[in-house]
Amino acid sequence: MKESVVVIPTYNEIENIEAIIRKIFSLPHLFHILIVDDNSPDGTAEAVLRLQTEYPDRLFLEQRKGKLGLGTAYIHGFKYALRAGYEYIFEMDADFSHNPKDLIKLYKACNEDGYDLAIGSRYSNGVNVVNWPMSRVLLSYFASRYVRFITGMPIHDATAGFKCYHHRVLETINLDRVKFIGYAFQIEMKFLTYMYGFKIKEVPIIFTDRTKGQSKMSKGIIKEAFLGVIQMKVASYFRKFDRRKIASVAALL
Repeated sequence: MKESVVVIPTYNEIENIEAIIRKIFSLPHLFHILIVDDNSPDGTAEAVLRLQTEYPDRLFLEQRKGKLGLGTAYIHGFKYALRAGYEYIFEMDADFSHNPKDLIKLYKACNEDGYDLAIGSRYSNGVNVVNWPMSRVLLSYFASRYVRFITGMPIHDATAGFKCYHHRVLETINLDRVKFIGYAFQIEMKFLTYMYGFKIKEVPIIFTDRTKGQSKMSKGIIKEAFLGVIQMKVASYFRKFDRRKIASVAALL
C-alpha cells in the first residue's frame, strides 16, 4: 500500500501553487500530492503540469470541467486516493493558511498514536489565528461552538479543513451520500467520522490567513453551514451507523 497523499483543491491559485508543492516535497517524509483543479482560468493547472516533469512519480493532477464546489473536489480526490491505494489521505488548502510543516504532526497522530482522523485545530488550545479580522475570528470560533452544541461532537474546530484520514475512515463513509459542497462539507465529514466511532484527535496548529490570492468565503457558504448542521443532525436519527469500533474521543475533552 502507498502511504501518504495530500489532496489540494485549487481554483485560481497560480500565486501559491508552485511554492506549496515545493514546500511539501521538501519535508522529511515522502508525501505525494494530488491537485484537483476546477478549470482555473489563471493557469494553475498548467503550472502543475510543468512541475510534473520534475516530480513525475509524486505529483498528480485531476482537472475538472468547472468550479463545482470544495466538497465535490475533495470527494473526487478521496476516491482517487482510495483507488490508488494510499494509507493516509490528507487535505489542506493551497494558500499557506495551513503550514505544510504541520503535515508531519498530523501524520504522527495517525501513524504513531493510532488515530483514524487527525484535525489541524485552530481552537483546541486557545485561539490560534493570524491575520484575520476580529469579526471573522469570532464568526469561525462561535460557528464551531454552535456545531459542537447541535451535534454533540467534542471537537473544538468543526470547520477545520486541514486533516489526515486513515483510509479505513473514507472507505467506511459512503462518499456518494455526503451532501454538502461548501464549508459545511468539513463539518459533515467530521460528524460522519464521529458517528461511525472512529478515533479522532485535534492537533493544535497556528492558522495564518492567505497573503496571496483571494478567499473563496461567501454568505452562501456560511448559510449552508448554519442550516446544514441542523439538517445533518436530524437526518442522523434516521440513519444507521455500523460502528466498527467503540468511539474514543477522550483526547478531545
